[in-house]
Amino acid sequence: MSNISWFIPSLIKGSGGHRTILQHAHYLESKGHNCHIYLEDEHGIGSASDKISALFNLNFKNVFYGWRNATSCDVAIATIWYSSPFVASLPFSCKKVYFVQDYEAWFNPMGDAYIMAENSYQYGLTPITIGRWLRHTLKNKFDVNGYHFEFGANLDVYRKLPKVKKENSICFIYQPDKPRRCARLGLEALGIVKHRYPDVKIYLYGSEEKDNVWFDHENLGLLDLEKCNELYNKCKVGLCLSSSNPSRIPFEMMASGLPVVELWRDNNFYDLPNGAVSLAKQTPESLAKAIIQILVNDELGERMSRFGLEFMSQRDLKIETNQFYNAINNILVDGEYKELQISKIYSGEIIEEEFTREATLSALHIASPSRLKRIAMLLPLGVREPLRKVYRIIKGM
Repeated sequence: MSNISWFIPSLIKGSGGHRTILQHAHYLESKGHNCHIYLEDEHGIGSASDKISALFNLNFKNVFYGWRNATSCDVAIATIWYSSPFVASLPFSCKKVYFVQDYEAWFNPMGDAYIMAENSYQYGLTPITIGRWLRHTLKNKFDVNGYHFEFGANLDVYRKLPKVKKENSICFIYQPDKPRRCARLGLEALGIVKHRYPDVKIYLYGSEEKDNVWFDHENLGLLDLEKCNELYNKCKVGLCLSSSNPSRIPFEMMASGLPVVELWRDNNFYDLPNGAVSLAKQTPESLAKAIIQILVNDELGERMSRFGLEFMSQRDLKIETNQFYNAINNILVDGEYKELQISKIYSGEIIEEEFTREATLSALHIASPSRLKRIAMLLPLGVREPLRKVYRIIKGM
């Protein structure tokens, strides 16, 4: 079989992106391919294999610190925008692939980093994207042909738990360190819900950051997978906001039978089904309306739950890994590329609420970035990125 090298950014505790990368590498090894994992850290301490095992419970024999230690291989896979030019310039002949999980240009303000991230799609690597929207976007924006695999979920973990008692509660994936997850917008919406329905229980989870929030809630921090499934089973509504490629979290929520509220944006039209997901206009009032509609209507919630369970019943993680495996094999043998017309699958109506200042102003809290974040944004990219890595390392200690 083939030797496949992966070029991965520094590990982050609880990172869904890292978990997805490593799960797909692990699947390739289970099929007989030999994967070499190269971590970005040039001067890592301790066993790199042990770090992956401790953080993600996946075992690899060939894990190395530093991308520059790479040796010749059959396939080289970039996994983040700044690894794309590195893979493109490798000094040996191989197939060059780009494992794309998001439109990373949007992670940056308009400027050098934004443009450089867009350039990453134009170095001649073959993209394999998670989800349909990304494949559609790369083709439309850059005329780049690629492959995609569907969003799946670990159905051994994410499932209905009949013995878990349903609460009048909402869970929100709260990740203020990821701007694309719209933490502030979600809090504003939940503040309106809590103002109108004081008895509703609100759970935040997904980050170790516990900022001051002006309404009563419980911040669960980082949860393991089983605890996430328990949370989804006891809540009535799951709120997950994605302003770029959809998170896999709505799919895990659906697999647990939890109705989902998301943003009415083009990025969510190609992968999310309307039967189990309500898409709301990107205002706190509209998101609050979508949440409340499910909270107060048990029949609607049960119908969305059944639809989500049915939609995900054929979407085990194997649908992802098999489609990815097939794409890699096709690239290896220079197989025929079949162009695919990507269509929207969401056909529901937008949920929209008028802005009523008198009714909602008391529930809103206009937050501003912390002084530290404002200072960081003024730093040059070359300084900001190393400081961000140091910050993540300190947080993970």
